[in-house]
This record gives sequence, structure tokens and C-alpha cells, in this order.
Amino acid sequence: MKNSVYVLLLLPLFLSAQINESDSLKLKASLSLTGFWQSGNVETLIFRAKSDFSVKPWKRWVFKNQNSYVYQEFGKEKADEDILSLNFLYFNPERKLYPFVLGFVSTNFRREIDLRYLFGAGATYQILSKHNNWLKLSLSSEYERTNFSKTNFNYSQYDGIESINTIRGTLWIHGKHSLIKNKIIITHESYFQPSVKESDNFRWQADIGLEFPIWKFLNFKINYRHAFESIVIENQEQEDQFLTFGFTIKSY
Repeated sequence: MKNSVYVLLLLPLFLSAQINESDSLKLKASLSLTGFWQSGNVETLIFRAKSDFSVKPWKRWVFKNQNSYVYQEFGKEKADEDILSLNFLYFNPERKLYPFVLGFVSTNFRREIDLRYLFGAGATYQILSKHNNWLKLSLSSEYERTNFSKTNFNYSQYDGIESINTIRGTLWIHGKHSLIKNKIIITHESYFQPSVKESDNFRWQADIGLEFPIWKFLNFKINYRHAFESIVIENQEQEDQFLTFGFTIKSY
């Protein structure tokens, strides 16, 4: 087929309705898929899925799980396949200031990361805490271990090392803002994550979503993500950018 075909992935399944752990509901979930497909003279597939889930297992505790999957293919050749699982346990999240513990697991095909995991603890401060307009600032510290499939890096001092271990400090800011009587919803989640041991070992990410409600449980979504990682395999780019379109379905 010589003519190109562009298709939005219309599967109603991550991100759009970002879950606020401070809400009073005992169970919340959302799932969305965004992506882009082009065939013809140029074949491209970009796919992103994300799920958010939170539950109150006990009266003052909230467990929140976020899972995401990114896949990219150009000319039928895989370029990216990333898996990320974020897990948080919060204590008294309805308060202005509350603590949490966290555990993350991820893989990254293009960056040659076989497995990365972090675990640590921190605290969140609620700057704004209205139902449809909220903003939070968090600070945490984590132990991280990253296993690479290659050992030649952009910084020569790390060459020959299969696993890089470090202690990080992380500054997070995330929120949700409703405009024009809830006809437009902006969600965002950003972090800066330096190593406390090596000044050249840091990363940051900004994730911004623009949503347009179609139905109570369904939104159309535009999502942009910009990520930077300082230590990468030799000849790899340190920055990644994704712009995707799709839909989100939620339970609340």
C-alpha cells in the first residue's frame, strides 16, 4: 500500500486522569492508551499505555500503583520498549504533609537497561488540595541499582561496569488542573533525580497531559513526555521526547 495511513489508537485503556492519593474514595483506577501508526512509504508505530490504581488497605494507609509501557517501531525494526512500575505506600495522605515509602522497577530496550530498581522513602506537601485542582511537592531519597547489557558509556569512568549503584535524592512536582468548567484538564508530573554521590549521574523527566472529557468515564488525551538521563551507553542520545494521542477510561 503506497499511500500512507495515519491511525489514532482508539483503545480505551495510563495517564490521563492522574490519581490523587489524598481523595476519599477507597478504590480508584484509570487506564489509557495513546499512540500513532503510519504505513506506506514510511512505517512507524508508537504506542504508550499507562494504568493508575489506588486502594485503601487500612484506614490511614493508601497504596498506589502506576504501570507504563512504551513501544516504538520504525520500518518494522524495534527502537524502544520500556516497562516501568511505580509503587507507593502513603500514611495519612489527607494531611497537608505526609510520609511515604516507594519501590520502582523498570527496563529500557534502547538504553540497554536490563533491569533497574529503586526503593526509598520521602514526604509530600500539598500546596493546593481542591478536588479538581491540586498541586503537590515531594522530596524523597532512594537506593538505586541499574544493570546494563553493555559496558561502554558516554563517561569513560563507568566503562567496564555492568551495574551502577547509587543513592539518589528526588524532587517531584505533580498536579491536576481543570479549566473552563472542567472542559479542559491539565495533568503533569515532573521530577529531578540527582545522585548524592556522583555529580554527573542525574536524570529528569517532565510528563504533561491535556485532556478533553467526552463522557463521565472517558477523555480524549494528548500527552507529551520529555526525559533526560546523563549516563547512557556510548553513542546514545541523552534525551527522549514523546508526543502521543489517544483515550483514557476511568472508574470515577
